[in-house]
Amino acid sequence: MSTEIFSPEQTAAALPYALLASEIEALLKDSSVQVPPRIVQSLHGGGSLFVMPAADSRVAITKLISFIPSNPARGLPTIQGDIVVFDVGTGQRLCLLDGPTVTARRTAAVSLLAAQKLAPCRNDSNPGPLLIVGAGVQGKAHLEAFHEGLGVQEVGIASRSPASVQALVQHAQSLGMRAYGVDEPNAALADFSLVVSATPAQAVALTAHPRDDAFVAAVGAFTPRMVEWGPDVCQHLARTGTLVVDTRDADHEAGDLLQADVSVSTLPTLADVVMQSVLWTHSPNDTRHSGGPVFFKSCGWAGWDLAAARCVLASLSNKTA
Repeated sequence: MSTEIFSPEQTAAALPYALLASEIEALLKDSSVQVPPRIVQSLHGGGSLFVMPAADSRVAITKLISFIPSNPARGLPTIQGDIVVFDVGTGQRLCLLDGPTVTARRTAAVSLLAAQKLAPCRNDSNPGPLLIVGAGVQGKAHLEAFHEGLGVQEVGIASRSPASVQALVQHAQSLGMRAYGVDEPNAALADFSLVVSATPAQAVALTAHPRDDAFVAAVGAFTPRMVEWGPDVCQHLARTGTLVVDTRDADHEAGDLLQADVSVSTLPTLADVVMQSVLWTHSPNDTRHSGGPVFFKSCGWAGWDLAAARCVLASLSNKTA
């Protein structure tokens, strides 16, 4: 197989959200997957360099990306970089994927999978409405993922940037969704059963409690220093709701929960949910579920990028078959 270099558009086309969510679920059941701790190198000026390897019995990847929070003021992307994909048997480089595109789509697909498993409204014929707080790249990806994978038809969008809100509202409308801007996300939490927080996570943005029947995907904060949700909210959720983290890496990366002194290492992971190590329902007859909101904390993991690489390689195989 010859090496292919994927543009952002080609990378996105090879990673439909529903298919990627299914591949992420399959990866969590694959005992051959190995993911060492990622390396995070602090950079002068407040940025970070991430080095994230992962492998299974057939494919190995290394993700190399930079995260520069101040880049939007320069008109540059916050995340830049690439994912290199190798054949495990031969060591041959198979393809080079656009790092920011994979990051956006696999993060949204992880949230989608969590919502498919955990959201109280997941089986409704018209789930939602969805509130997105943060109208950047992740906000857009999650809007698309929840529309494609859950069938969400209504979305409210909140951001400090009115132009970003308007752009994402127009994008949602182009998908056939009912979409509108939300001025006060804390006040609006009472009206939404699905919530995605995808802010820059440089300061607390959300201080109100989600609804008791809400599913929240908190994705903005992925280092111990970052935060979106206030500590009082996180402590309330730990007492009254259900908290799930994406992986055990969240034990030392989930800024929202760590800053609220929540015992993250005791929380179940998405793998626990997928493998049915515990049952997650909102049935009043199921005493194993505490009721209240479901708060899914996502911090990122190279395994999600490996799942994306597996999707891309499957698409290449289909083209050559």
